[in-house]
Order: sequence, then structure tokens, then C-alpha cells
Amino acid sequence: MENSNWILQFLGRLHPLLVHFPIGLLFTGFILELLTLKGKRKGLRDGISFMVCIGAGFAVLSALFGWFLKTQEDYTGNLVDNHQYTGIATAVLALITALVLKSSLKKSPVNLKAYRIVFFMTVVLLTIAGHLGANLTHGEGYLASVLPGNKDNYTSKESGALLAELKSVDTLSELQKDKLNLEVRGLFAHRCYQCHSENKQKGELILETKAGVFKGGKTGLAVVPGKPEESEIYKRISLPANHKDVMPTKGKLLTSDEIALVKLWIDEGAHWSDQAVKIFPEAELALVKPELPKVSEESHPIDKIVSTYFDDNDVSWQALIDDRKFIKRAYMDVIGLLPEPEFIDAFVADNNSNKRERLIDDLLNDSENYTQHWLSFWNDLLRNDYSGTGFITKGRFQITEWLYNALKDNKSYDHMVTELLNPDKESEGFIKGIQWRGVVNSSQRTEMQAAQNIGQSLMGVNVKCASCHNSFVSNLTLDQAYGFASIFAEEPLELNRCDKPIGKIAKVNFLYPELGSVEGTTLKERLFKLSKIMIDKKNGRLYRTITNRIWERLIGRGIIEPVDEMDNDPWNAELLDWLAADFIDSGTDLKHLIKRIMTSKAYHLPAVNYKSSEHLKQNYVFEGPVLRRLSAEQFSDAISQVIAPVYVAVEFNPNEEKMRALRIWHHEKDLTNTVLPLPGKRYFRKEFKLLKDDIKQASILISVDDAYKLFINGKPVGEGNNWTDVGKFDITKLLTKGNNVIAIEGNNLGKIDNPASILFAMKVDFEDGKTFKVFSDKTWVSTNKAPQSNWVNLNFDDSKWMEVRDYGTNNWSKLLEFTFKEHKETFVRASLVKQHPFLKALGRPNREIVATTREEQATLLQALELTNGAFFNGILEEGAKQWRDTYGNDSNAIIDMLYQKLLGRHPSSDEQKILIEALGNEPSIAQVQDVIWSVLMSPEFQFIN
Repeated sequence: MENSNWILQFLGRLHPLLVHFPIGLLFTGFILELLTLKGKRKGLRDGISFMVCIGAGFAVLSALFGWFLKTQEDYTGNLVDNHQYTGIATAVLALITALVLKSSLKKSPVNLKAYRIVFFMTVVLLTIAGHLGANLTHGEGYLASVLPGNKDNYTSKESGALLAELKSVDTLSELQKDKLNLEVRGLFAHRCYQCHSENKQKGELILETKAGVFKGGKTGLAVVPGKPEESEIYKRISLPANHKDVMPTKGKLLTSDEIALVKLWIDEGAHWSDQAVKIFPEAELALVKPELPKVSEESHPIDKIVSTYFDDNDVSWQALIDDRKFIKRAYMDVIGLLPEPEFIDAFVADNNSNKRERLIDDLLNDSENYTQHWLSFWNDLLRNDYSGTGFITKGRFQITEWLYNALKDNKSYDHMVTELLNPDKESEGFIKGIQWRGVVNSSQRTEMQAAQNIGQSLMGVNVKCASCHNSFVSNLTLDQAYGFASIFAEEPLELNRCDKPIGKIAKVNFLYPELGSVEGTTLKERLFKLSKIMIDKKNGRLYRTITNRIWERLIGRGIIEPVDEMDNDPWNAELLDWLAADFIDSGTDLKHLIKRIMTSKAYHLPAVNYKSSEHLKQNYVFEGPVLRRLSAEQFSDAISQVIAPVYVAVEFNPNEEKMRALRIWHHEKDLTNTVLPLPGKRYFRKEFKLLKDDIKQASILISVDDAYKLFINGKPVGEGNNWTDVGKFDITKLLTKGNNVIAIEGNNLGKIDNPASILFAMKVDFEDGKTFKVFSDKTWVSTNKAPQSNWVNLNFDDSKWMEVRDYGTNNWSKLLEFTFKEHKETFVRASLVKQHPFLKALGRPNREIVATTREEQATLLQALELTNGAFFNGILEEGAKQWRDTYGNDSNAIIDMLYQKLLGRHPSSDEQKILIEALGNEPSIAQVQDVIWSVLMSPEFQFIN
């Protein structure tokens, strides 16, 4: 028995060696297999077959030897089990792959489809098993630890300083014992968890919990209070570096100071603090407004702080940007639009020393444009969208109307947060999250999404990692994440570690319990309490987070980066805390915060073009605003404003006229089933009765997908062939007292079954002030058979026609022009448009997750869309026609106005000369389009500088 044990133990230790063979062979074989798709490179078949068979054999051996290693050594825990199961499954699938391949090659003709599917599944499982194996070998979070923002900030300096402090006293106080214990536990976390955590219990020893530490492992008690020489953990860490039993076996050995700290802790009775160990740096929760530096040269509070910062970092104040650059920067940042040339000229000519502050006030008071610009920022942050996952199944809810009104009314941030966390019907979509189809991971349940969304967007803390296990990037634990999520749950939540229930029920709690209790017997009570403690002025984290986000939005780089990691060090803590405290003093007025930043000299400095994104992340020194690219919405709005409308309809219309008009069409049926409308003409009628003849005004609005001819009482009124062009007709003289009839010939021009519809509204105003309206609804009738020629007349018998069907609004957005009201909107703002391929190409994110920053680097997709995209080129072509119609053959006027409207200046003589040569004396539409495109692609237009 003894001999067999050492043999199995020896074979088990060959597992790490053997496992690389199936990884290499199967991966290489799969890559070669991809090269043979579509019948190519048939000469590779013998080599692939050899690799698959040998790889399958080694996969079986690796799984077997891995089982020996687990049973003969001291490996336990969920991570070990998961690695074992995926390894065995990989071996089984690899064998099946080899057998299916062999069988497929014998058939005539050869069919490799089933083999390739199984091979793909094998490689996927192999990847998962390999990743779990790497976690076992190198520790959980091994890959993630090297990513930006996930660096291990632990050093041994703190251990040395604490040791010196504790050695200087005869008797340790309770506070000092707590500090000692927390330092030792932090040391365990950084040096020992990769082998001795709840997920990987090597030697059955767990150093992650109090129970695990004092229970010990297979070799004895890890800690014997007061007796370090009898404590297995001290004996192991103090062995010579070349000893076979020295610990830790992975990573760096403990320093002499660290070993001395562990010994002192055990000597002092191995006191265990009730506080949670803080492995990672964590920002202070409280917020105290710093005193402003005594800098007489600067009057603005921000500039006083920045001036001191510049002195400390050997940075000089640069000359401020000129008025032309400033007005574009201010317009783009506050309302997201380009300033008109006449406004620019007037601003430049104005000699008032206070004109920049006055301009900022005027822009902030333009509530409609301010709201429509900043809506994109808040939609990203609050994961609010108009379409996408969850909307079809009613598992997701918009908060657009609430959000729009909150921004337009400049609702205080405290008020906004309160209504988001303790919501009514309009704002509840934020914490309800997305109800995904089918079964989801426990970390994606809606209650956990609420915790994750609030943590990230409002508090700048990552709850997602801790939703599955104790976080690898912060001090948050699984218990804390589930306690937070329980606030939003109707029933108690059972903790799941890596999607496996652990038999523990979460206790309702807030991430920062020192702010107060959120326990309550009902969901409503808990949400009310949460909304109160979140806006408590002691919760400095809430106010620092939004302050940092607004600074990043206006300056291009946060005071803390990334903006979702508020435990990171700020480049200037005094600036962040003063701004956040000033924001609180203002009554959490968001416009006040924006103005405070924009009126500083720091905002008026020239844009800095940092060499790379790394220079913005590592060793960053503030010198001025970052050179920023226009956002997807800013770029689109500028095109709509100057060239031609980019979008024709909105998903949310803030000035929508409430009507009962439905999108109707003939009820298409295939036997008894409703189907998509078939191509061809359909005929519609609606009779109505007017009781008076004192008509003052009668008007019609109509939008038909695809084409229509409209008749009133047998008289032709108008026609159209584009649903985005709203037909507006005056029919005052066509109506009579008594019975009247509306008749529409609709034509679905598609070649296959596709959506079609009529949207119709009629308004009749009488002299006495009364109004009569008719809308497209289910009282209309239709037929798919060509009727007699008199079908448009009142006396036609339509009793055999069918009731129309409401085809809903999913296929059609809202048209700004479909209103009887006078309105000032001249084009559709991109922030009101649902996700569009053009916006997506330019960087608008998918809002199924919180998106707090957008990628600044141009992508290949953007380059292709802006050079060869059919949609963009179609807009430019339409715009070129309009410019040609406006300016005719006057090439000088075209160039000059283009520069003034897009760049805010006149062209230089060289620029004028080059573009005149490009346009010629009689510019074609194509030439005008080319010139427009060249200016739009210039860095001067594309960037805010």
C-alpha cells in the first residue's frame, strides 16, 4: 500500500508536465482545422488527424494523473473541484472528437461538420480547464492582476513601520492589537491566499477566515495563541529559503519584518479584530472641505489649488485660449452644438471682461439644448436606452421622461439620487435592471444588477467582482455584495459563490454600514432608508464620484482615474474634496458644478495632446484640458446643424403632442394567422360626421410606409412615398356639414413581406373655439382587393371591408413634424435617437451595461464608416445638393461659409486657394461633397481644443 501511494503520488506530480501536451496539440490542430474550411489545404488532414488522436490520448492521461494528484496530495476546495470536472470533460470530449473524426473520414463523401462542432466544444472546455488550472498554480486573479487599475499595491514598508511602532511600547493597546491583526491578515491575503483560500484549500488549511486560521490544516494547528514555536504557520515561514517545507511556495518569501510581525501577533495571543481586513487601499468616506491656499495672484478657488499644484510640479501657467476656441469649447461642452458664425463674431468683438462667464450662464440657461446634450452622459451612466435587450419582453424599463425633466428643471443631484433609489413608475427602470431571457448566472439577477449599477455609477466602486466571490480588485466581500443586493429583493437571498449556493442567507446591509441601517420589513421601507443614507453629507463618496465625473467630462481626464475606481489616488485630493464640498454647499446643483469648473483659468488653458493613453493613466501631471474628440452625438449634431439632417425620427420626443393616432394597416392573414404585410396596394376608409359648418381651419397630418394617395370626399388631397416626410395639408374647403369620408390608397413597395403602416391625424377648428379630431385607429376599414373607381366617394358601400390592425410602433420612431403645434426644432438631436449603426461606429456604447467613459481612440470601423459608409455618404450627398442650391456656382462663398460654420473662422489664403482649385468655377454636387468631407475630416473640426 505504501509503495502504491508513492507511485500514484509520483504520477500525480507529472500532471503539470503532461497537461501541456494536449493543450499544445489540440489548439494547434484546431487552428490548422480552421485553415481547411471550404475544402482548402487538404494536405493538412493527415497532420491534423495525428494531432487530434495524440492530443486526445494525452488529455486522458492528464485527467487521470490530475486525479492522482488531487487524491494523493492535499488539494481541496471549489476551484480544485471545478478544474477536475472540466479536465475530465475535456478528456472525454477529446476522445469523442478523435472517434468522430475517424468515423467521418471513412464515409464517402467525407462530412466533417459534426467533428468540427465537437472539436470546437473540446477547445472551449480546454480553455476553461486551462484557466482554472492557472488559477490553481498562480492564484485567482492571476491574469486580471496585471490589467490597468488592478495592480497589487501591497508593499512591505507598512509592515516595517508598524513593527517599529509596536516594539516601542511595553503593552499593546486594543487599537494596536487590531492594527497588528489586520496587517497580518493583509499579509496572508497577499502571500498565502493563492494556496490557502476557501476556493483552494491546500493541506485543508484556510487562511481567509478566523475559523480556518484557528482550525489549522492536515499537519496541525496553524496558530497556537501565545506559542509561535508550536504554530505551524510560524515554523513554515521562518524556514530557510532552500528548505522543502518553507512557505509560501509560490511568490515572494516573507521578509524578516513580516515574519517578526506574525511572531509578535501570535506572542500577543493571536488577537482577531472584528474589523474586515482592508487588503486594498480605500478612500476615506467622510468629506471635509479643505482650506484654500493663500495664493494672492489667483481669485478663482480652483485656480488657487491648481497654482499651488503647478508650483509643486514645476508646471507654468500657459496663455489662455483665444475667444474663438473658447466659444466652440463652451458651446460643445454645455449644449453640444456649434456656435453660429454671427455669435462668434459678436463674442470676439465684445470687450466686456466678464463675457466668458456671461456666455457660460447663457448656455446653461438654454435648458432645452443643455438637456438634449447632457442626456447622453446620463443615459450612459444610468444604463438608460430606448431599445435593445429586455424591451421586447417587457423585462426592462426606460427612465427617459423622468431623466429629461430632471435635467431640464435642473433638479438637485440629491433629489435625483433619491428618486432613483426610492423610485416611482417613471424612475424605477434604473434599479429594476434587465430581466434577461432564460436562466442567468446568480450574479446577473436583477437585485444584484441594482447593487452593481448603484455601486459603479453613483459610488465609483466595483460590486461586480464581489457578486461572484470575494473581490480581487477591492475590499468588498461576497457577503457585502449580497447584503447590498438584498435591499432590492422581495425575498431573502442565498449567497452563491461562483454560481454555486453555499447555504448562507444574506443579511441586508449597505456597503458602508457606518452611514446607517437599511434594514426594513418591506422593500419600500428599505429603499426609503437607502435613499436617505445615500445622500447623507457624511457619504463623501457619492459627491466625490459625481464631481470627478463632471471634471472628466469637461477636462478630459478625471482627478481620479479610472472614474469608476474611486479608491485610487487622485492627482490632487484637495481639489477633488474642495469641489465636492462646494457642490454640496450649492445644494448639489449640477449646473453650479459645471459653471464652477468652466469659469476657472484651468478650464481656459490650451488643450494638451498627451502622447498616448498611458501618459494619461500613469504618472499623470495636470497641465490643462485634454485634447478631446467629438462624441458620436456631437459629431452627428454638427452634421445635422450645418450640412443636412442625419436622423429623421426620435425615440423620445420631449415636445410630443399627445395623440391617439395608431400605426394601422390592412390585417394580413395567412389562413388564421396574422402575418407581415404583403407587398402591394391596400385601400382604407374612415367616415365621420361634422355637426357644424362654421369651420375656421381643418388640417391633416399623414405618414405612410411606403407610399400613399389621400382623398377627402372624393377629392385628391396629396400623395407621398417616404414615411419620414410628414404630409401636411389644409382641407378647410373640402369638408362639409354632415357626413364626410377619408380615403387612402396605401402601397407597400417592398419585394417581400415587410412592415407597412399609416399614421393619420385630422384636426378641425371651429369659429366658436371647439375642436373635432380624427385619428388612425381600429375604427377604420380596409381591403386588399382593388375596389371600384368610386371607392373614394362618400356613397360607396364598404360594409364588407375588414377592420384594420394596429401594427404598433416598434418599426417606426417618432417624427418631430407629426404635430399641429408650431415648433422650433430644425433637426433631430442624436441623444434622442435609439442606437443607430452610425452612432455605434462613432463610439456610442451598448447601454446594457453602465458605460461611464467612451473610447477616445479612433477605430478601424469609424475610419471605414467615415470614408466608405453608404449612410454617411448619403447624408453628405444630400447636404452637398442643399449647399449647391443655396450658393450656386459661388465657390468662394461655399468655402468661406463652410469654414465659418464648421471651424468658426474664415479660411486662410492657402486653404482658400487649394479648395477653389478643387471646386472650380462651376462646382458639381460631387465636388462640393468632397470639399465638405475634407473639412469634416480635419483635426480642427474633429477635436475640441
